[in-house]
Amino acid sequence: MMNVTVLAVGKLKERYLTDGCREYEKRLGAFCKLNLVELPEHRLPDNPSAAEIQNGIEREGDMILAKIPTGSTAVALCIEGRQLSSEELAARIEKLGIAGNSSLCFIIGGSWGLSERVKERCALRLSMSRMTFPHQLARLLLLEQLYRAFSILNHSKYHK
Repeated sequence: MMNVTVLAVGKLKERYLTDGCREYEKRLGAFCKLNLVELPEHRLPDNPSAAEIQNGIEREGDMILAKIPTGSTAVALCIEGRQLSSEELAARIEKLGIAGNSSLCFIIGGSWGLSERVKERCALRLSMSRMTFPHQLARLLLLEQLYRAFSILNHSKYHK
C-alpha cells in the first residue's frame, strides 16, 4: 500500500472544507496510507513588505523541508507547475509504484506560495489550474484528485 503525505501550510477554517477533506481522507483509506500534516502559517503584518513576505515564505519552507518523509517523491503544488489530467496523475502514481517508490509527498504552501528551495527539492511541480485558488481549497481539490487517481487505477466507478 502506498504512503501518501500531504504537507499543508495553514489550518482549515471553514467547516465545508474540513468536512470535505475528512470525507476524502476516509475514502483514500481504501487505497493508501494517508498522513495529513498541517504546518503553521508564518504570520505577517497587514501590509507586509516584499522582504517580509520572502522571509515568511523561507521560514515556511524550512518547516516543509524538515517534514518531507525520507525517501518520498515530493510534489509541489504551485501555479507555474505542470497541469495533468486525472488520468495522467493516476499514471504518474502507478509508474512510481511500479518503480518501487511507495511514498509520495504533496506540498501545499501558504497564501504567499512556496519557497524556491522547496520547489527545487520536488520531483514534480504540479498546477491544478491556470486559475488561482485559495491554498485551503487546494487541499480539498488535491484530496479529491488523489481519490480519483486511485479510483482510476483500481477501475472503480467513481471516475467516469
